[in-house]
Amino acid sequence: MSPFAAIAAALLLTFAMPVGAVSLVPPGNRNAEQPAVPGGSTARTKATRSSFDAKYEKIRALLAGNKDLQEKIRTAARAYGIRPIHIAGALVGEHTYNVDALDRLQTYYVKAMSYMNSGVAFAYAGEPIEDFLARPQFGVCDVDGASDTALWSCRERVFDAAFRGRAVEGRSYPANRFGAVFFQPFYAGQTFGLGQLNPLTALSVSDIVHRVSGYPELDMREAGEVYAAIMDPDKTLAYMAAVIRSSIEAYRDIAGFDISGNPGLVATLYNVGDPVGRARALKADNERNRAAGRAPRLPEENYYGWLVNDRIEDLSAIFP
Repeated sequence: MSPFAAIAAALLLTFAMPVGAVSLVPPGNRNAEQPAVPGGSTARTKATRSSFDAKYEKIRALLAGNKDLQEKIRTAARAYGIRPIHIAGALVGEHTYNVDALDRLQTYYVKAMSYMNSGVAFAYAGEPIEDFLARPQFGVCDVDGASDTALWSCRERVFDAAFRGRAVEGRSYPANRFGAVFFQPFYAGQTFGLGQLNPLTALSVSDIVHRVSGYPELDMREAGEVYAAIMDPDKTLAYMAAVIRSSIEAYRDIAGFDISGNPGLVATLYNVGDPVGRARALKADNERNRAAGRAPRLPEENYYGWLVNDRIEDLSAIFP
């Protein structure tokens, strides 16, 4: 079996594995003090002459004071079988550490329409994403019945194994994430909308959102429509809920941990992404721990999720 076939087989197998014994992760933070906040987040906040506390209070006030938004969050949570506080936690983390909450949701609707008509495309160095993914290395990912999450996770791993930081057929690819290379044409690291989603994340749950909410499936060849979907405040909540549900399921089915009772862990995965890869890494680590007679390692929150758990009483007052 080729290394690429092995990557795909191992990845796709995780989505067909029966659920074994699952350990419930208790609420609260594993770290007594907040893990370090990245310098970029600190620099962006200082540049706006704001503070993390001020930004937290702004998004908390938006959640507490906007009854329409509260109901939209509850509706999305019910549809996707998750708790509303998980969506709220992701919003708090994003708007405390990445952007400031907009005072008016209408601004996002206007931005959604502007992106739809922007003419932007997903490509790298003139090579459209659909042409890139037609390369034979990615053929192992085209498995009948695979979910969008499995498909795009496989593609990410093939990119890392065969293209990242390498020269292939005369073209050099940056030593950067797949999503940053092909799916962030404005600048690396940019996310969009109320939920601060990136296009690759939205594509990875498009089938779930189509099935549950009935929105048209996203097409990587229609970048403007992808951006419009994640900028639209109504639609973005569906994509956020689908991402959160997928993260909870990945940790349950792959790593054997139920994180649904720990909003900070759920928020951490929303922040760092790649829940499938992280769940597989945690599973492998704990298999080594068991073989050595050590206790399994519990998943831990990062700085972003730590804040959510630290303010859980505050947020639970809005979303009991």
